[in-house]
Amino acid sequence: MLVLGSGSPRRLELLAQLGLTPDAIRPPDIDETPHAAELPRPYCARMAREKAQAVKANPDEVVLCADTTVAVGRRILGKPEDATEAAQFLRLMSGRRHRVITAIAVRKGDKMWEREVVSQVKMKTLSDKETAGYVATNDWQGKAGGYGIQGPAGALIPWISGSFTAIVGLPLSETALLLQAAGVEIWT
Repeated sequence: MLVLGSGSPRRLELLAQLGLTPDAIRPPDIDETPHAAELPRPYCARMAREKAQAVKANPDEVVLCADTTVAVGRRILGKPEDATEAAQFLRLMSGRRHRVITAIAVRKGDKMWEREVVSQVKMKTLSDKETAGYVATNDWQGKAGGYGIQGPAGALIPWISGSFTAIVGLPLSETALLLQAAGVEIWT
């Protein structure tokens, strides 16, 4: 039995690309506040691990959790609280490269498999009009860094290096490997 520990519709869609439909969806409720001076990659890995540990599951159930973090230098950009913060995030990334880190944690009983995938993303230099226009779409809501590359923000991203599916929220190659290690068959 596969349990998706996420309420993200994007992760559900990405899992479907592996031929998988979770038997249950149980988003965990954890504190996602970064620790003082915590760096983006260790933070992201900790979030995925804590989410996987927080999901209630039977010993034979496989729990899949993930966390996606956007980082500009050492700064962690979480999900913006409002349109003002979303615009601030976009201005910070405008014309610059940033990292998108997605950590995956798969748990079965007491065993945990983990992996982090780091991708580089360049956002074009945004005009005030482009920033306001994107924010007005409300596509930024619920998305780390205040954008989703698979939606309208794709027009703002001229270059990536790494995994597109990791940037969206679930790196398929690494997820498939971890699920197979836990005994989940894909494309069956």
